[in-house]
Amino acid sequence: MNKFNQLWSNLRSSFWFMPSLIVLAGIALATVLIEADSAGSDRWLAQWPRLFGAGPEGARVMMSTIAGSMMSVVGVTFSMILVVLTLASSQYTSRILRNFMRSRVTQVVLGIFAGIFTYCLIVLRSIRGGDEGAFVPSLAVFFGFMLALGGVGTLMFFIHHIASSIQASSIIASVAEETMASIDRLFPERLGQGPGEDDDDQTLYPLSKRYWRIVPAMQSGYIQSVNNAALLRLARDRKTIVRMEHGIGEFVVQNTMLASLALEDPPDQETIAAVQAAFSISRHRTVDQDAAFGVRQIVDVALKALSPGINDTTTAVMCVDYLTTILSRIAPLQIPSSRRYEDGELRVIAKGPGFESLLAVAFDQIRSNAKGDVAIMLRMLGALQTIAGLTASPHRRRALGAHVRWIAELADRTLASAHDRARIDTRLERVYEALEAELALYAREEKDLRRIPE
Repeated sequence: MNKFNQLWSNLRSSFWFMPSLIVLAGIALATVLIEADSAGSDRWLAQWPRLFGAGPEGARVMMSTIAGSMMSVVGVTFSMILVVLTLASSQYTSRILRNFMRSRVTQVVLGIFAGIFTYCLIVLRSIRGGDEGAFVPSLAVFFGFMLALGGVGTLMFFIHHIASSIQASSIIASVAEETMASIDRLFPERLGQGPGEDDDDQTLYPLSKRYWRIVPAMQSGYIQSVNNAALLRLARDRKTIVRMEHGIGEFVVQNTMLASLALEDPPDQETIAAVQAAFSISRHRTVDQDAAFGVRQIVDVALKALSPGINDTTTAVMCVDYLTTILSRIAPLQIPSSRRYEDGELRVIAKGPGFESLLAVAFDQIRSNAKGDVAIMLRMLGALQTIAGLTASPHRRRALGAHVRWIAELADRTLASAHDRARIDTRLERVYEALEAELALYAREEKDLRRIPE
């Protein structure tokens, strides 16, 4: 199933799969309409000679003109797409190019133009003059004319779509929506029964004395997805424990450790192959089971915006806003424990992202690149305050409090203006109030130690 999902994801990201389906549909439509004409529909079509009365030469000219125009439009469309991909890669980050390639609108538009071209070729081939036994598929020719009008409308729509999709807000929102869809699929993901991520796992099962047998990776690349159900089933059938050594989104090297099995004797080749088959490894990451990659893309856009060469604070602020939306979706969720049980027996020790790791991916690098930028610091403090209001977990609140303190330290080191530091302190007060009582006490003690000079 994992291999099928990976294949489907690759097909969805290609510029040929959807257009090929539409081209096949164009061929089928042309064949059906030609057969309808040859079956005697010309008798009732003759009642409307101004619509369906074109002769062989006129039909050939029209179909040839439409076909040639559609190929020209396909070339223009590909040029537009390449320009957009180049601009998006240089202005934002190359990691969002796959999102453009996965765009259903782009794929369908290319398919429509190519499908109209193919349709016209099929119809053109069926038109015969008087010496060959005159035959003009009037219905198919008229439908080709209507498809040409539809193609003009499609081109106008596509130009509007390209102009909209290249905007920073559209790109960031699209990545955020895809990431939140991934979060909704993954969390909570409870295979077997076990405690949540905030529970103390250390006393649950004595593992240190077991023999762990290594399962190597078949190839180098990023782990795109893991079939957790297959791992759980294998552990149950073999009466063992499967421990993931790498999580989704991590890079593995061929013939190095991918997973481990708690077995006295080395595993047979069938068992090793079953474990390896549960992991989908490819040259790139995807968001399907890797929510951290979606966060990573938005962070990359923010870092590019904060770079000295671009210095676009507004885009960086927008990135922080959408990161807040993503983390707010995760904050109230119960993320399953890394230890998966079945009938009271530990079966799988998974390795996946938790709230704290996603919080670090979202804000660590942005904070490091926001030196002296009061707008970004204020926005991040507001984000932490919003997220804190959505979770009651002590572990998560402590993680949020740590990020608040790090932003406060950054402001102390990099903000020279007393006015800017006063704004930060005002916001800090409100953020600490949203956190636990001990964090508010810690904030007051710290502020007493670092009074702002008058």
